[in-house]
Amino acid sequence: MKKLLCCILAALVLTGCSAAPKENNTTPEGSEARTVKVGVIGENNEYWQPIIDEMAKDNVTIEFVTFSDYAMVNKALAAGDIDIDSFQHYAYFDKDCEANGYDLTAIGETVLAPLSLYSKKIAGIDEIKDGDKIAIASDVTNGGRAIKLLESLGFIEVDPEKGYTPSVTDITKYNVNIEIIEIEANTIPSILPDVTAGFINGTIAIDSGLSPNKDSIFMESVQEGSDNPYINIIAARTADKDDAVYKKICELFQTDAVAQIINDQYDGALIPAWK
Repeated sequence: MKKLLCCILAALVLTGCSAAPKENNTTPEGSEARTVKVGVIGENNEYWQPIIDEMAKDNVTIEFVTFSDYAMVNKALAAGDIDIDSFQHYAYFDKDCEANGYDLTAIGETVLAPLSLYSKKIAGIDEIKDGDKIAIASDVTNGGRAIKLLESLGFIEVDPEKGYTPSVTDITKYNVNIEIIEIEANTIPSILPDVTAGFINGTIAIDSGLSPNKDSIFMESVQEGSDNPYINIIAARTADKDDAVYKKICELFQTDAVAQIINDQYDGALIPAWK
C-alpha cells in the first residue's frame, strides 16, 4: 500500500512540473496585436511605408486617419480619437496647444516643407503689382509664415515685435498695394485661377499635383536646424509621450529608407529634417 501511495505522489509531482512549460508558451506581454491611429493631412504618405513594414514585424499596424481641416487633428488627438499625429510644424503646434489648452507633446521630428508661391496668371514675383490678390492660409502660423515671406520679398512691412507669426493686422506698410486673401490652406490650390498668386505648403502642393521645383514662382529658402520653427513633428498626448511603440515609430522615421523616398518622390516639397 505504501508503495502504491508513493507512486501516486510521484506521478502528481511530475504532472505538476510538466505544466510549467505550457505557461511559458503563452504570448509575451507587449507583443499582442496593436493598431496605432496616425492623424495626417492629405493622401500622400508613401514615406511611411518603411515604418509600416518594420512595425508590422512587431505586430503593430499603422492606420492613417485623414483630415482636411488642420484645426481638427490636434483636437482629435487630445480627445483620444487618434493615437499620434504627423502633419504640423512646431510653430503651428505651439500656437494650437496654447490656444486650445491641449496637453500634447512633440515626440519626434520628421520633415521640412518649404512654403512656395504659385500662380496661374504670372510667371514671376516681379510681375506682382498694386491691386493683385495674394492668397495665404487663414491659420495664424501658416498665414504668419506667408506674411513674413511677403515682407522678405519687399511687398510689405510688419511689426517686428510679432515674431514669426504676424497677422494681416500687424502689417505696418504696403510697399505694393496688394490684397491679401485669407483662406483655409487646403483650398488655396483650387482658387489659384481667381487670385494673382497663392502660398501653398509642400504636402498640399503635392496632393494637388503641383511641383515646388517646377511650378512655383517662388520657393522659401529653408534653413535646416533644430531651432527651426517650421520643422514638422510627430505629436502624442503628454501622458503617452514615453510609449515604447511611439518612440520606435519616431526612430524609424529618421532612417535612410524614409529619406530616400522623400528625396525621390517629393521633388523638393519635403526635406528630411534630420539630414
